[in-house]
Order: sequence, then structure tokens, then C-alpha cells
Amino acid sequence: MTTKVELTVTGMKCGGCENTIKEALTGKDGIISIDTSHGDNWVAVEFDEAILEEDDVIELIENAGFTVED
Repeated sequence: MTTKVELTVTGMKCGGCENTIKEALTGKDGIISIDTSHGDNWVAVEFDEAILEEDDVIELIENAGFTVED
């Protein structure tokens, strides 16, 4: 089953930051779609729950150098 989450992400300042997050998620097993907005500080990710959990998505974003708020 697929799930879509919208996460508040701080530290994105430009389109380059958006691309960094997209590159961190693209190609990972279970990631279906990614949308970002540095102006509104959010990242929306659709993923396959059979492969990934929301915490896995958060970890990938944080490993790219950004902070995901609760």
C-alpha cells in the first residue's frame, strides 16, 4: 500500500536544496514520488509502506543535511 506524507523541513533555502533532497530520495526502493517547496518548507513523499516507513524517509532527508520538524 502506498502512503503520502507531507513533512515540514527546515534548512531549504533554494532550488538547489530541493534538488539535494530529491537526489537523496530518488532511486531508493519504495519511493514513488517527491515534491518539494523551499518557500513553504515542505517535502511531500509518496512511498510504498511494504518497503519503507515514514521514519526511513525522514532519515534520508536528515542525512542529506536538513531537519524534519515534528
